[in-house]
Amino acid sequence: SIISYTGTGAVATVGHGLSIAPEMVITKARSSARPWIVYHASNTTVPETDYVRLNETTATADYDMWNDTAPTSSVFSISSYDWVNNTGDGFIAYAFHSVDGYSKVGSYTGNGSADGPFVHCGFRPAYVMYKNASGTGNWGLLDNERNTYNPNDDWMAANLSNSESNESQRLIDFLSNGFKVRGTNGDVNTNGQTYIFLAFAESPFKHTNAR
Repeated sequence: SIISYTGTGAVATVGHGLSIAPEMVITKARSSARPWIVYHASNTTVPETDYVRLNETTATADYDMWNDTAPTSSVFSISSYDWVNNTGDGFIAYAFHSVDGYSKVGSYTGNGSADGPFVHCGFRPAYVMYKNASGTGNWGLLDNERNTYNPNDDWMAANLSNSESNESQRLIDFLSNGFKVRGTNGDVNTNGQTYIFLAFAESPFKHTNAR
């Protein structure tokens, strides 16, 4: 869902309009220069106390953006901090949850190998965005329109203004039921580190075919 709200500077809740609690929320002030703030349910063991920034490479930070409160089936919470709730500022928020056969919000643990982790989504992805939540790293973007076959290495970053590039160390394979990490760059596959992701299906049906 897409939500518009106005900051009050006081602790508040924001209705999100989804049928269940969102697993990822991205917020941005529209009327002042402030970062893109991201909540992700797979970020840490206590995700409601943490956030990452969509426009930066920084690792997960522990700060009270979400009023130390997990989203519910009707609202997400915001603290009084100006990045998510500055008085008088207009804000836009994008909220997501996993839907079988359509979208997946989740995480995986890197192993540092070209034979990287397989991530089950339940569908063949059309789009994957990932971020190293444990350390610094770019928000990698891969899709099936710029790369129509594996390996998927036409890489872009949500936090950069760079044009796309062929990145053998940041690539992943799109499979019939998820994706396989093949790159070894720290942006996508450092051993032992946690990576959060958002993926959407190529065909929103129960069954899909392998490439």
